[in-house]
Amino acid sequence: MAGQIEARLTALGIMLPEAVAPVANYVPAVRTGSLVVVSGQIPLSGGKPAFTGLMGRDLSLEDGQAAARLCGINLIAQLKAVCDGDLERVTRILRLGVFVAATPEFTDHPKVANGVSDLIGEVFGEAGRHARAAVGCASLPLGVPVEVDAMVEVTQQYDW
Repeated sequence: MAGQIEARLTALGIMLPEAVAPVANYVPAVRTGSLVVVSGQIPLSGGKPAFTGLMGRDLSLEDGQAAARLCGINLIAQLKAVCDGDLERVTRILRLGVFVAATPEFTDHPKVANGVSDLIGEVFGEAGRHARAAVGCASLPLGVPVEVDAMVEVTQQYDW
C-alpha cells in the first residue's frame, strides 16, 4: 500500500526519477542520526539540463519557478533513495537552500525559490513547512539557473 507522500505525488502527476549520481567528488546525501543533508540538486531531466541560462536575461520568472520545482523533484528522489524507498520516513523538511544564477539587476530570487517551496508543501504538507535561503550567484553547474539543497529530519526506524 502506498503511503500518503506517494499518494500526493501521484495526485500531482509526479513520477520521481531515479536519484542522480554525483557528477564530482561528493555524495548525494549524508545522514547522521535523524538528520539528512541533501547535496545541491539541479533541474535535470533525462540526465540533461531542462533549463539553462541566467534569470533576468534568458529566462522568465515562470521558467525559473519551473526549474526550481524540477530541482525539488530531484531532491525528493534523493530523499527516497536515502530512506530506502520509504518517503513516510521524512518527518520534517527543515531548510532549503536555493541558489539562483541571475544578472546583477535581478531581484526576484524569493519568487523563483517559491517553485520548490510550493512543491515541498504540496508533497509533505505540514512537515514540508521549512526555513529557506534564496541567494543569487553568477553561475551554476552546467549553466542551469537554479540549484537546491536541503536539511531534512527522518525517522530512525532502519539501520543504515
